[in-house]
Amino acid sequence: MISAQAPGKLYIAGEYAVVEPGYPAIIVALNQFVTVTITPSHDYGRIASKQYQENSLYWQRQGTELVFDNRDNPFHYILSAIRLTEQYAQSLGKPLAIYHLNVNSDLDSADGKKYGLGSSAAVTVATVKALCQFYGIDMPKDRLFKLAAIAHLDVQGNGSLGDIAASVYGGWIAYQAFDRDWLASARREISLTDLLTMDWPGLQIELLTPPEPLRLMIGWTGTPASTSHLVDKVALFKATRRDDYHAFLRESKACLQRMIAGFHDQDLDAIQREIDVNRQLLNQLANLSHVTIETKLLKTMCDIAVHIGGAAKSSGAGGGDCGIVIINAANDLASLLKEWEHRGIEPLKLNVHHVIE
Repeated sequence: MISAQAPGKLYIAGEYAVVEPGYPAIIVALNQFVTVTITPSHDYGRIASKQYQENSLYWQRQGTELVFDNRDNPFHYILSAIRLTEQYAQSLGKPLAIYHLNVNSDLDSADGKKYGLGSSAAVTVATVKALCQFYGIDMPKDRLFKLAAIAHLDVQGNGSLGDIAASVYGGWIAYQAFDRDWLASARREISLTDLLTMDWPGLQIELLTPPEPLRLMIGWTGTPASTSHLVDKVALFKATRRDDYHAFLRESKACLQRMIAGFHDQDLDAIQREIDVNRQLLNQLANLSHVTIETKLLKTMCDIAVHIGGAAKSSGAGGGDCGIVIINAANDLASLLKEWEHRGIEPLKLNVHHVIE
């Protein structure tokens, strides 16, 4: 039996801007995982997951037709990962086989709570990793990222793929997206094998080391959000308010550059200042685009943390799910947790996961 796992993630800063090439974000991998196991079979194959058996589907009405949105269905990411990985295996002369593939996830709670930790990215990465082991393919992290990114992009169609990078590299990372238009053109002209070994324009992934006193705290507000739908709404704002959108991009980039410098300098105060700035920028974007990023409960979560000396903001697309706090470990963390629980905010007791070579 072959087994591979990939961690979940949370965005620390740089959301929405990071979907554009050249605009950085900071992301962290967490010690909750999707695990994929593969066992050989002879007559038929099976894809199974206890967690995904009752997965819901989003749909819209187009005239009299029901149109389903596959971007929130994890099985489509698994199938895309299988298709791309087996295409790569064939290019290396590997004979294809039949197998049972089982998925087990602890990114959601045992009672079905969805925390927004990037399950679609983690299941894509874990599937690619497991299949590469199954077919005896050596897959360095840079190629693993690229193959999983293509598979994920084929389903989701938008986004930065930063969650794929976090699942591949682990730890704290500074990430800049590649040029998706270039990739779309390159895929028509360049073989998959060559694509995985060449440089991708705009792509940057850097491991960061946080200052020793820094503590990451995570609060869950109990409202799952659909990242794809929120990103779609901001894309509409981009098309209609280009000057405002580009101002947001410029300010986000400057903020993240200062924040990354804070990691390089081991300056916790600088990192916290820029978390506050990034929160303000996202709230401005929300007001201009009429997208709910910081919900009332996320605001409460953040304000409680700020009151005791932390810097806090929504994480990821917002609209619910998680918020993050960057705080000095010497602060009164127990009071923060107590106040969160009093307000109905669930502290997630998660740690940063570092991928071992």
